[in-house]
Amino acid sequence: MTKAVVPEVIVVGCSLGGMHALQTILTGLPKEFCLPIVVAQHRHKRSNEGLPAFLRRSTHLKVVDADDKQRIRQGTMYLAPADYHLLIDRGGELNLSVDDAVRYSRPSIDVLFESAADVYGAALIAVLLTGANEDGTRGAKRVKLRGGTVLAQDPATAEAREMPQAAIDAGVVDQILPLDQIASFLVERCRIAVRATR
Repeated sequence: MTKAVVPEVIVVGCSLGGMHALQTILTGLPKEFCLPIVVAQHRHKRSNEGLPAFLRRSTHLKVVDADDKQRIRQGTMYLAPADYHLLIDRGGELNLSVDDAVRYSRPSIDVLFESAADVYGAALIAVLLTGANEDGTRGAKRVKLRGGTVLAQDPATAEAREMPQAAIDAGVVDQILPLDQIASFLVERCRIAVRATR
């Protein structure tokens, strides 16, 4: 029997309805939640610090807009800043890019997922939440190709079902969960990570 790979990082993609979805997930995560979370939420290019401040009200975790060359740390949610792609480099470093928009979006979920898959492989969990386009499906395919786990919000519980539905239709989703069950799934994966380090 092969040993289960211990998760190291969670990446999340969302668009329309994403603020509420992220808030719901954060509310269900305990203060001691151990896995870092890196998020690409489609945001207006002129949005400011409002999203991190809004999400901080729902959690004890640290919630910040990512900085270029920032190291990923436990107990923190990193958000792609407005009008920047967010990538993860070898060694767990975050990088910002102003390359062209992908599927009309910057930040792009595909860009985040693909870079994370290449770094973390089977130790990655990717979560696709509510959204009104197909951004994230290509990235989810890369996650699966590298052995990672792909979770999708049940489209019936999404404000905009197109994003999770596209990944489900592409056959790259391991688990489909209602929004209110995603946090408990991630908490259990965090417990696996903690047990593996003892």
